[in-house]
Amino acid sequence: QVQLVESGGGLVQAGGSLRLSCAASTRTFNYAMGWFRQAPGKEREFVAAISASGRNTAYADSAKGRFTISRDNAKNTVDLLMISLKPEDPAVYFCALGNTMVVVTTTPGYWGQGTQVTVSS
Repeated sequence: QVQLVESGGGLVQAGGSLRLSCAASTRTFNYAMGWFRQAPGKEREFVAAISASGRNTAYADSAKGRFTISRDNAKNTVDLLMISLKPEDPAVYFCALGNTMVVVTTTPGYWGQGTQVTVSS
């Protein structure tokens, strides 16, 4: 059973930055990885994804230009650097793992437990 553990969430002022990190219990070099978020009363939504090699990335429109996804296959981790955080960004952010970019951006096979991001105005 693959386990994904997120960290790095917290409270930040609008315009500030946070770096989320996700550690996997398995070797990740064969898997695409991604981040989703879910705000209260809303459906979980895709944020960003990165291919197994790290050469390809994908972002939701809301994340483009502000969020950067990266990975370290030697450490089996994936990070999400978020800058210029906005009042609409607060949510529980979930790490995800899937066999391909298509899978990880739509129906990931594995999820983390989530980490809360709160933005104060």
